[in-house]
Amino acid sequence: MKQYTVGVDVGGTNIKLGLVNRFGTIVEKAVLSTRHVNKSRKRLIDAICISILKLIKEKRLAAKDILGIGLGLPGPIDSKRGIVSFLPNIPGWKNVPLKNILQKKLHIPTFIDNDVNLITLGEWKFGAGQGCRNMMCMTLGTGVGAGLILNNDLYRGEGFSAGELGHVPLNEDGPACNCGGWGCFERYVGNTVLLQEASKVFRNKDIQLPDIYRLAKQGDQRAIRFWEKTAIHIGNALAGVVNLLNLRLIVIGGGVSKSFKFLDKTIHATIKARAMKVPAAMVKVVRAKLDDDAGILGAQVLVKESVSGR
Repeated sequence: MKQYTVGVDVGGTNIKLGLVNRFGTIVEKAVLSTRHVNKSRKRLIDAICISILKLIKEKRLAAKDILGIGLGLPGPIDSKRGIVSFLPNIPGWKNVPLKNILQKKLHIPTFIDNDVNLITLGEWKFGAGQGCRNMMCMTLGTGVGAGLILNNDLYRGEGFSAGELGHVPLNEDGPACNCGGWGCFERYVGNTVLLQEASKVFRNKDIQLPDIYRLAKQGDQRAIRFWEKTAIHIGNALAGVVNLLNLRLIVIGGGVSKSFKFLDKTIHATIKARAMKVPAAMVKVVRAKLDDDAGILGAQVLVKESVSGR
């Protein structure tokens, strides 16, 4: 019986890898910096393959012991055909048949999906969303993404691009966005925008989000108001989600979620004030539990469901 899966979470600056046993426990982890390889598609793929084989070898395992490999990538992915449409922050990727490339190199069944989809699967099966039939997992970082579990299934959309919550318009006349639209949610809560705002509020161009969290814990009113303003933006976007989908649970992950204790009450209050009464009363918003392990564990879910034909 094949006991293990390999999870790979590909980011713009590093790649997180994990070997997961059949009980959903990560038994070996590794991190690969992409700084020297992400300018070349071939070098990045080779680096991923080398890292996977090293991870397997360190546990004295072989390819025959691995049920499959699951990869999460930050961009639109045709998960059915295993094709990377493009990666917004990593050059040289357009319609790349990554699934077939890796299977030929590694001789292990391989499955790929959007990184937030894998994070969502991880939180659903092993984290904050366990036992929930209808939920959304939102990641707040440089970008804003979301994954949807509807009736116990990951919903990808007709073109595999569902969950682009960051590009839902919050303002008809808002600031221009990199997606080509304007007034997008991401232009109010993405890390770059938050840090620009923070540099003005605190008159410190080097301030980082953990610094603002620390100041809020110390009772700094500017920091507390900063997070309250951020929470209102988040609540406004989630009110629309709640009305549209009538979810039971919304899980918030990513760097901004580390300040959840200063966001929680305002998010809930904004949803209650702006969403319709019935869905607003049913939904609960919580912080993600798995942090950096979510994508690795979600990869196990992807592999198991793909192998079983779900």
